[in-house]
Amino acid sequence: MPGEITYGRKRPLPACPNPLFLKWLTEWRDSAAEKNLKTQFVYQKAISSLKKYPLPLNSGKEAKILQNFGDSICKMLDDRLEKHYAECGPNIPIHTVPSSSSTLRKAQRQPKAPSPLSIPHALEPPEQESQDLSPSKKKKTGGKKQREYVPQRRSGGYAVLLTLYRDTKSPSSRGYMTKAELQKEAQPLCDKSFTLTDPNSKYTAWTSVSTLIQKELVIKTHSPARYSLTEKGLELAQRLEEAEDQGRADGFPRQVQASSNEEEEQEEAESETNPYIHADPVQCPDQQLNLAYSHNAKNTSSDPPSVQYNHVPEFTLHPGDFNILLCVDFIETTGGAAHRKQELVTELRRNGVNFDVRKLHIGDFLWIAQEKVQPVPGQLRIPQARELVLDYVVERKRMDDLCGSIIDGRFREQKFRLKRCGLRRPIYLVEDHGSAQHLSIPETTLQQAIVNTQVVDGFFIKRTKDVRESAAYLTIMTRYLQGIYSVRVIQFIL
Repeated sequence: MPGEITYGRKRPLPACPNPLFLKWLTEWRDSAAEKNLKTQFVYQKAISSLKKYPLPLNSGKEAKILQNFGDSICKMLDDRLEKHYAECGPNIPIHTVPSSSSTLRKAQRQPKAPSPLSIPHALEPPEQESQDLSPSKKKKTGGKKQREYVPQRRSGGYAVLLTLYRDTKSPSSRGYMTKAELQKEAQPLCDKSFTLTDPNSKYTAWTSVSTLIQKELVIKTHSPARYSLTEKGLELAQRLEEAEDQGRADGFPRQVQASSNEEEEQEEAESETNPYIHADPVQCPDQQLNLAYSHNAKNTSSDPPSVQYNHVPEFTLHPGDFNILLCVDFIETTGGAAHRKQELVTELRRNGVNFDVRKLHIGDFLWIAQEKVQPVPGQLRIPQARELVLDYVVERKRMDDLCGSIIDGRFREQKFRLKRCGLRRPIYLVEDHGSAQHLSIPETTLQQAIVNTQVVDGFFIKRTKDVRESAAYLTIMTRYLQGIYSVRVIQFIL
């Protein structure tokens, strides 16, 4: 039997900067719930996305950049906003919720049991945001903390999480799986069929995928659908895999238990104080490049980690035994206007940058430590140099490309893949390209997307005005990495 699940202290959430939009969405959700309409779940997803957005929105059209905000919801917000301006005047602020006299009287009559619709959501204390549940659900929980969702062993959700996790560890992984591929690979891990229903049921094992998406463990993109793990799902799947391995070693299956927030915070604090840089293997052009553990060569007297990283390095690169090489994705040099594509390469050559054009699966530019090799007497070919990927990756976006990627969904997918690739220093290189007035998305929305990438996703944003300035930034970054790694020892630990 699994042990009792404990949780750490929950941090209070900041107030939403768009309380009026939040209030309207909550009203629409409650109205749909009363009529037992499935649109209530659509509104709930939009509410969750809006609560996470830290910037004020001035129209429903600007909210289209947020996840789960489609054309219908954005148009409803704009229509409601026009009605609000007509009733209260064009100069009424929309980032605060006005309190009406009737609402205040209702609150005074019922001070002990306020209605969720009588108090504006943005004026509630931060602790109440986590209590956005229907009355029936509150009765069921009885004030107890909810348990972490962990799928039962050999269930559909269990098989899907393990299959997607194992796919990420495969050298030939594309970062996603289609429905047919996922059903085929996950079937041996599940007792129920993913395609055929049971005699007394109308559901298959595939039905559990909707639960994984709702729990934000799996993300679904594109058409035909592509399925991949979120950061939360990757963490849970890793624990399931470890329990599966331990169960095979012990001869019986093990149940995964939820870890508390305090333990997670302690692990994060330990990783920050560790002098070794750790990441997982990542696939790169035409060969398997591996991420490195590195430490300062001058600090040789410090003791290595005694418990967590006590593995024997596969190989070590000492200062002077390797070169820092910039890898450029071949897409950046082919296709489109030939003169524009070659302009970046020409500028890099003019700046004297040592680079190599390859097919990259993650990002447009990254840096590697390439071992220096010498010809061996009696051998025709020079031995193949070993390579380690450094912790920096650059995704380059022109403003017109940024607009197109937001519309077709590539922008969100690329950010998600960069987060889980294992490189800890993702950089978005945003390059201006003429006027943004003729693009299909307003310029203010594009600017908010850029800010959102830095504030919410935690990426470093570098703005440049043209290709020449972008090449100059890559040149400076290359020389900076050459300087800091000139005195560091890099170790590869499998």
